[in-house]
Amino acid sequence: MQNDPLSDALSIIKNSVKTGKLEVEIRPASKLIGRILKIMQDYNYIKEFEYVDNMKGGYFKVKLQPAINSCGSIKPRFSVKREDIEKFESRYLPAQDFGIIIISTNRGLMTHSEAKKNGLGGKLVAYVY
Repeated sequence: MQNDPLSDALSIIKNSVKTGKLEVEIRPASKLIGRILKIMQDYNYIKEFEYVDNMKGGYFKVKLQPAINSCGSIKPRFSVKREDIEKFESRYLPAQDFGIIIISTNRGLMTHSEAKKNGLGGKLVAYVY
């Protein structure tokens, strides 16, 4: 039984990178996981991914590259103001300008640097470095 599909997906990615796998399947698929994978692809943490519809909820095929040291979901999903993003940046990332925190804002998912640039706050969802 899965309680948090996002946390399961990110732990599958992290464990697969550590063991040296080049491709992994993430089940079940969701829009949130798909958007997080798109952000990870934009920042070159994964090569590419595709959605496969198997009439049972679908899954993502993800091609990995060894650029991920760690990734995970943030629980509980803290609400964060624009001014407080740096506090969580030092908590979840090992160094400044190293890695990304994914934040859910009223304009969609974005990284912490984009949220600071746009002057937005939101809820913390995941981190990758």
